Amino acid sequence: MTEKKTESSDRKYLIDRPEVLEAMENGTFSGSPHGKIIGVEYVSVERNRACLKIPYKDILVGNPETGVIHGGVIITLMDSATGRAVLCSIPEIEAIATLDLRVDYMKPAIIGKTIYASAECYKLTSSIAFVRGVAYQDDENDLVATCTATFMRGANQAPIKLGGA
Repeated sequence: MTEKKTESSDRKYLIDRPEVLEAMENGTFSGSPHGKIIGVEYVSVERNRACLKIPYKDILVGNPETGVIHGGVIITLMDSATGRAVLCSIPEIEAIATLDLRVDYMKPAIIGKTIYASAECYKLTSSIAFVRGVAYQDDENDLVATCTATFMRGANQAPIKLGGA
């Protein structure tokens, strides 16, 4: 009987390319302009997974009386992390677009602390990627928010560049 190859041995990953991994690490990989403006930063990537962060800044506060970060900042961070997880799951560079992003807030983020978002692309089809993620501060088990997301693959025909804007 011949052995059947497993999906993981046949599967190719974009981030296995050194130039792509380097571009993700140094911040030159295409990302959301909004994410760049508010300060989303790279933490780590691996196959099917990504982690990003956003340091606390007064300008990101939603309520000046409490100092709590605006919920939209957390949504942007989670959208960026889930999108990056999709890019860590696909074999070649292609455009992706968020189809759906559901965020459940567990508690307000602690004032003055960095917020992290880690995400995993757990299912990839020829046209859709399915992702789940969490946002936290000091402890990944003490969540600020959770999310599920779907992304359309091949969202447009515009070329994606590794370096630059």
